[in-house]
Amino acid sequence: MEIIIDIEDPVPLFAQVMEQIKKAVLSGKKNPGEPLPSIRQLANDLELNNKTVAKAYRLLERDGVIQARGYRGTFIHPDAKANSRVDLTAWVLEELNETIEALRVKDVTDSEIRIAFTNIMNNHVN
Repeated sequence: MEIIIDIEDPVPLFAQVMEQIKKAVLSGKKNPGEPLPSIRQLANDLELNNKTVAKAYRLLERDGVIQARGYRGTFIHPDAKANSRVDLTAWVLEELNETIEALRVKDVTDSEIRIAFTNIMNNHVN
């Protein structure tokens, strides 16, 4: 599996890594149980910051595409193919769009929506 990063692409670097790993899973280039490079190794190979690759891995693990096995490494999840088809970003955008439209119907201003969103996000920091 070859990952190619385009620093000119408006898609964030971590998202490019995620997208290409998901594509490798969907195309059969990576199969359940196969190992992935360590965060440090992949970051070095792609000339990226370790934190960028760590973020991609963390989100892929959240999405059930990969699984970390402690010191043994990171591997493709058994359900990776099915889980790679789920696009949480698209779902979040759809949900937020519906909510914003419902608020606008009630004549809530964009400024009020932004302030409320910021307040909620600031109070729900992980």
